[in-house]
Amino acid sequence: MIKIFAFVLLLISTLCQAQIHIKVLDATTRLPIENVRASTNGRYLASSNVEGEITIDSSEKLPIEFELEGYERETKEVSPGELALITLTKAIINLSEITVSAFESERPLLEQSASIAVVSEQDFSRFNETSLVNSFNTKPGVRIEERAPASYRISIRGSSLRAPFGVRNVKVYWNEVPFTSPDGTTALNLLDLSNIRNAEVIKGPSGSIYGAGNGGVVNLYSPANPSGGRISADFMVGDFGMTRYKLGIAQQVGNGGFEASYVSQKADGYREHSAMDRQVFQLGGFFSVSDKQEIRTQLLISDLKYQIPGPLNSEQLAEDPRQARPGSASQNSSISQQSVFASIGHLYRFSSKLKNSTTLYLNTNDFENPFILDYKKELGYGFGGRTKFTFDGKLAGKDLRIIAGGEYQTSLTDAQNFGNINGVADTVRFADKLRATQGFLFQQAEWDLLENFMVTFALSENFSSLEIDRQIDASGAATGLQKRKFDPIVVPRFALNYQFNPYSGVYGSISSGFSPPTIDEVRTNEGSLNLDLEAEKGVNYEVGYRRGKGKLNLELTAFYFKLDQTITTYTNPQGVVLFRNAGSTDQKGIEAAIDYALIRNETAFIRDLKIGTAFTGNYFTFKDYKKTDNDFSGNDLTGVAPNTLVTRLDLRTKLGLYLNFTHQYVDEIPLNDANTVYQDAYNLMNMRFGWARSFAGKWELEVFAGADNLLNESYSLGNDLNAFGGRYYQPAPTRNWYGGVKVAFLY
Repeated sequence: MIKIFAFVLLLISTLCQAQIHIKVLDATTRLPIENVRASTNGRYLASSNVEGEITIDSSEKLPIEFELEGYERETKEVSPGELALITLTKAIINLSEITVSAFESERPLLEQSASIAVVSEQDFSRFNETSLVNSFNTKPGVRIEERAPASYRISIRGSSLRAPFGVRNVKVYWNEVPFTSPDGTTALNLLDLSNIRNAEVIKGPSGSIYGAGNGGVVNLYSPANPSGGRISADFMVGDFGMTRYKLGIAQQVGNGGFEASYVSQKADGYREHSAMDRQVFQLGGFFSVSDKQEIRTQLLISDLKYQIPGPLNSEQLAEDPRQARPGSASQNSSISQQSVFASIGHLYRFSSKLKNSTTLYLNTNDFENPFILDYKKELGYGFGGRTKFTFDGKLAGKDLRIIAGGEYQTSLTDAQNFGNINGVADTVRFADKLRATQGFLFQQAEWDLLENFMVTFALSENFSSLEIDRQIDASGAATGLQKRKFDPIVVPRFALNYQFNPYSGVYGSISSGFSPPTIDEVRTNEGSLNLDLEAEKGVNYEVGYRRGKGKLNLELTAFYFKLDQTITTYTNPQGVVLFRNAGSTDQKGIEAAIDYALIRNETAFIRDLKIGTAFTGNYFTFKDYKKTDNDFSGNDLTGVAPNTLVTRLDLRTKLGLYLNFTHQYVDEIPLNDANTVYQDAYNLMNMRFGWARSFAGKWELEVFAGADNLLNESYSLGNDLNAFGGRYYQPAPTRNWYGGVKVAFLY
């Protein structure tokens, strides 16, 4: 009997020791935390109950990772038979803790010597998630316009002056791969918002590292980085016939894995002839070959179709803002574009001090654009790559980081322009074989001269060329090859950063920039070639202050940008947009952003209550601009609002209920160089509310709804500048509602 009793005790003891017992507490309040997810090597184990307790069946010691939104992630090895006490610290996001990769140097934002706006996944989810526009427009100095659904135009500090459509004068990278074509244009509308997890916007010339583009650089990130397994589905509907759904899967495989998603978005549009249909498939892979090597792959397949309603004059706008420009529908003015973008990236660590990162890409593009005046077809492909070496060492006993590398891109396109008869391509008018090439080498040194004082010097050497080989010209004009090789340009940058303490500092920089004309500016729709267009060149002077501590974030920036050989647009009587160099501009500006957490308490009913505001003051003028008998020197820069103010309020509760509210004021905008026509100032209010919870650590559910333009304002989210016949206005949607659901299963 005694032996049996002893055996039972031994069995009970063994069973108890085969379990891991954990209690999770808030590091500040010492109260238990519910729904903390525990996993090991990407495999889900269990979640904490209301008492913060987790029990895991295991007879071995395990490295366990604990995570919950709003808290810092924690990892600890836990043995069976013991009670492990885990404390989680609240994730107080402030500037001193945000790390960015701008200028190819991964550093905390406080140590960066440039004005950088970070757009996070949380910023995207404050709005309807159908486009980039609203989230980017909450950042000072940044403005994205949408003249028609999926027709974007990016303006960083007024850089869209020369962009009647599309993205120009701004360099865009996607997962460290050049997404901007070598001809200087960017098909940003090929990406769905789900293809972007977060973004960094470098404001002002950044040519010392990134090459051409006076506006700045937009780095978009969505690298595959799966943890465990996840299957997700989203569905959303809205006014004006909008529907959107997404299917996604992520799977960890060893130390790597893959992520795949498919998104379909359709809308009838607010205006006549403004429907859009976009389908995007993305597949990303991450493979950790060894402690020294990593390989990343990306595949993007995009199929985009959207109609172009065209601009209206003031009489047409007053009569019916929803109408299309006469002729747009009958001529089927629209864009159809299919593209494949594939890339592979390799990271190799030679030692703890030296590493190399190299990415290569290949893309194809099939483009059709019926317009009121003609019908354009283009078929082409491009390839290129970027490589950089990073060395961390010492100079005179002080930390020194040296970055050096290069980038090369080329594209070849068969381009044809036809007549347009009722939306059908007619006789060919002219046909060209186009080649665009750009490349540059870059070097950068960052030296910590003192413990809290860093000096940066960078330099790039840039080369670019355009080739237009005219095969057919129905007008009888000469055919043959014409080339434009731009003079090599050296672009320097000098910057200083001084930190007063771990949470505040100042910086200053002097940077040069340039932007050669794009192939669409040299080769226009009516067939003329303007190979005499010169590259824009500018110099930017900037100072800034940052402070990030506890619940308060503050950023202040002042800059002066002088631009020479400014490229501006005008429209001829036939409605064709043409380009010219127009003297110089003076661009003075201030930017300010303040964020404050009124409440941040993960155990209270109201867990987060945050307010924020962003102010942009763009006081830009033409310095030397004469056109025929008109002198526009001293006039305000066309298409730029002098003042913009954005205010945000975010609320999150213990029950999972949340509210995001945004107000945006945009000052009046001059629409022509003479400053005789303006768009009126307007106020936009957007709101999103919903409920989001996780269940048993395996299921995530969110139900949401929202409204855009709550005040029902009449405005244009992108105007045509210097438009012939007064056709300036591209009316944006009035008040509209949307709603949807998201569900995910973690395994």
